[in-house]
Order: sequence, then structure tokens, then C-alpha cells
Amino acid sequence: MEQRQLGTNGPRTSALGIGCWGMSGTYGEVDEREALGVIDRALDLGINFIDTADTYGAGHNEQLVAKALVGRRDKFYLATKFGRVWDPEMLKERRVNGTPEYVRACCEGSLKRLGVDVIDLYYLHRVDPAVPIEETIGAMAELVTAGKVRAIGLSEANSEQIRRAAKVHQIAALQTEWSLFTRDVERNGILATIRELGIAMVPYSPLGRGILSGKIRSLAELAPNDNRQKGPRFKGEALAQNLTVVDKLVAYADKLGLTGAQFALAWLLSQGPDVFPIPGMKHLKNLEENAVAGDVRLSAAQLADIEAIAPIGVAVGARSADPLTPME
Repeated sequence: MEQRQLGTNGPRTSALGIGCWGMSGTYGEVDEREALGVIDRALDLGINFIDTADTYGAGHNEQLVAKALVGRRDKFYLATKFGRVWDPEMLKERRVNGTPEYVRACCEGSLKRLGVDVIDLYYLHRVDPAVPIEETIGAMAELVTAGKVRAIGLSEANSEQIRRAAKVHQIAALQTEWSLFTRDVERNGILATIRELGIAMVPYSPLGRGILSGKIRSLAELAPNDNRQKGPRFKGEALAQNLTVVDKLVAYADKLGLTGAQFALAWLLSQGPDVFPIPGMKHLKNLEENAVAGDVRLSAAQLADIEAIAPIGVAVGARSADPLTPME
């Protein structure tokens, strides 16, 4: 697996990472033993970048990752997040908290659940509009000084917020949605901003929540508790139109000897050496398939062909129904 430098003066880590959100029930039931096997096998394949968050499974995901870290913490580049709040008494209420007190409390909680002394990359999961970002980043910077966090990241921040944050402390990475179906970072100035500032890009949902694999044809194929049941791009006429594009991409990928998933990931990896996609991989077969993308090199002509098939804005429907996820 190709190794890339993550951010200015940052460490080298695998170009592909493992998004662990789906290992805690987001996309239906999970076999915990297989999930841990995915992380084991990932190391064999040279993938050491692992991404979790305190709210994934209400803490369950960090506890799961902790089991994989036992006895080999130094082999992983570990990222987690804070800032999103799920109230256990009001499970449907989603909000954010960026207060310094919450920063410190969340970090202590994550360190305990993960069973580690330091977090390699600590993200602000969502910016709190009620708290100046300078205050939140200032508190995160104190965690770096205290040796509890090595680097600071942002998630779903806009260009102004990124610039303000970077004036307080170096920002190593921005995590946001980016795929052939979600390309707003290319036109809203965010990608240009982070590249100007030397900040790495960590795209989540690089397979468009799985649709770009070509394997999802209807909501009926998904578990009733699958998060995608609420996804605007997976419903009715939007799904039908989106699958028309997906089928063209998969057909093109097939000519190259690639699957739809490998093709979509290879496209992202071709966007620059500062890009680190983190596809969700809770099954070993998906890991084995996705890892191949790390060795694929697309030519300029092939990238032009892809652009013709899936130009910016081609997807029908908003990328998410989540009120805390900005729309395109």
C-alpha cells in the first residue's frame, strides 16, 4: 500500500484508511469478530490509518477499535473525533458542542475507551456555531501541549472556519465527504484552501455510501436499520437516475479490470498525494477488494473519460438527510 505524508510535516501513513463507522451498526448488523478481522488483515495489506469517533455507536466503536490496538498501538495511525452530541435520553436529537470544557471531557473519554495515552489525529467532528472556533481549537491545542493529542483535524468545516482555525494551531487534516457523486469541495473553495495551507484531505463516504460500487440496486436490499434508508440519493426516481450513471462507471471500470469500488477509490487517489480516502469496510471481502485501488494508476485520458461520465453535480438528490451535514 502506498504511503503518503499526512499534512505539512506530518507522518507518513497508508493512502487508504479504514472508516470504522459501519462497524457499529450504522449500515445494519455487524459481526464484531469479522470487524476485528478486517483491522487485522488491513495491517497485513499495509493499511494502518484507522478512523473512528466518540459518537459511533455511542462509544461502542472506540471500544471495538481498542480491542484491535492491544499489543500493537504503535502500528496504527489513530484518528477519532468529538463535537457531535447524541443525548441518550433523546436519541433523535443531534447537536454539537465545541466548548473548551466539552473538548477536554471528550478527549478524556476517548482516551479511556480506546485504551491509549495519546490520539494521533483528533478531529472537531462538526463546528459549533454557538462557540467561536478559535476557542474550540485553542482547547484542542492545549491537548497537544499536554501530550494527549499529536495533531488536530476538522470535519465538514468551510473555508472561513478552516482559515480561522489554522491561525490558532496547525491543522493537519480536513475530513469531509468527497466522491464521484459528491464533489462540492472542488467548487466551493475548500479544496483550494486546504492545499494553500498544507492540510491533508480525508474523504469519507468515498463510495457515495456504497452506491458507486454498483452493488446496491434498491432500498429493499438494505437492512431496515441501515442509515441509507433515509438517504435522498437512494430513493425513487433519484436512485434510478443515479444508477444510470453508476452503471456507466462500472462498465468503464470493467474494461480496466476493476470493480466499481476500486475504480471510485482510484479516482480519488488520483486527485493528489494529499488525499486519504477512508472507505467503510466491515467485511473482509470489501477490504480485500478496496485495497487493490492503492495500486491503480489512472491516466490523464482515463480521468478525462471519467469526467465526461460523471461531471460535478451529476448525482441526483442531497448527499445526506443528516441536519448536521451540510448540503451541496
